[in-house]
Amino acid sequence: IASDGQAVVKFGNILAKHCLDQRCSMELLRAAEHTQSVSSQLGIVARVKAVTGDSKASSELLLSNVQNLLRAVQHVLRAAEAACVKGLGQASADPEEEAVAAFCQQWRKNLTQHRAKEALNSDRDELGLRKTRGAKAEPTLMSLVQEQPPGSRNIPKHPNPRKGHTVMDRHL
Repeated sequence: IASDGQAVVKFGNILAKHCLDQRCSMELLRAAEHTQSVSSQLGIVARVKAVTGDSKASSELLLSNVQNLLRAVQHVLRAAEAACVKGLGQASADPEEEAVAAFCQQWRKNLTQHRAKEALNSDRDELGLRKTRGAKAEPTLMSLVQEQPPGSRNIPKHPNPRKGHTVMDRHL
């Protein structure tokens, strides 16, 4: 889980580098930095727990750190969505940056299609407000990751990141 947090950090840093909006870029960098800290902390707690054995206190600490990492990852993904909506600059020839850009373009395409469908099939009340019953939620980056078929995720067999793996080789 901690190594997957590091993959999200790398994803956030790449997006921040290419984000055209300075505020979104800074928010994404802050979120990625916080996720980096929480992910490192989780790795340390997990290694200490492995050495010291099983205790209720260490298990609770480990669970707390996992929950903190999940919140931090969600913050990165929300900031990444904002960055994608504001616009991204041209990705370099780096395959990892191209993969991140393609992933974000796919999400933005899904979002645009969703919004177009919502506009055509308006479920609005008499005041023009969207009805909450039956309304399908807008796609998020997290939902795009969760919808990928397991075979297309390219998850390495070994749980620890290896040199040469890209950020998109790991599932979020």
